[in-house]
Amino acid sequence: MQTVTAVAHRGAPYRFRENTLDSLRCAPGLGADAVEIDVRLTRDGVPVLLHDETLDRLWGHRRPLRSLSAAELNGLTAGGVPTLERALAATDGSRVMVDLCGRVDRRTVRAVMDVVRQSGAGDRVYYCAGAEAMLAVRAADPAAEIALTWTTLAPPRPALLDAVRPRWLNYRFSLVDRDLAAHVRRGGHLLSVWTPDTRRSLRRLLDLGVDSITTNRVDALHALRTAGRPGGRCPDGRLATPGNAP
Repeated sequence: MQTVTAVAHRGAPYRFRENTLDSLRCAPGLGADAVEIDVRLTRDGVPVLLHDETLDRLWGHRRPLRSLSAAELNGLTAGGVPTLERALAATDGSRVMVDLCGRVDRRTVRAVMDVVRQSGAGDRVYYCAGAEAMLAVRAADPAAEIALTWTTLAPPRPALLDAVRPRWLNYRFSLVDRDLAAHVRRGGHLLSVWTPDTRRSLRRLLDLGVDSITTNRVDALHALRTAGRPGGRCPDGRLATPGNAP
């Protein structure tokens, strides 16, 4: 069995709408070791789960999130966009990778980390995003676990790595080959990748020995790393079979 960490990208988006409570709750039944969520702030500074800048793609409203209060957002989506507080409660017992989306400043980081701390989730939450956001996280918490997202083959500068002190380097999966994997390990970091969804890509990354895979098809990843055993069920009883993956 591979020791790779299986991270469910936005929960179980092929079964439920991404970044919703149902999607997050389903993920462990598919074999997820951790759940990745996208966090932004409402106009009044409440951390909520939404990847996009607007509600258009998922909720059919062309309203920027930053123009809405938490109460207005709740009304427009019938409560479908959860707060970070509710998401952490729904994933109790699971690791959570918090992706800080969009423009991130100290106010955003402070609001997110305050909720994590108040929820008693500090020991199971880690953070990912680009350099600017992760520098803000490191400044706010010297002990925070960080996955520095990197999108180019040019390696992060040593000065940046010294400042951020990431545990993980988080690469787009298509960039990763044996040379890059070896380079990351020589630097003393764990290698995280996002977001392969086909069995072919998942097998390739397992063969490379990456440490973590964030995928929309966590059931397929679970089946591959456990030699094809079924992936289990979601809490609602819906069968979570790896045969649905491409």
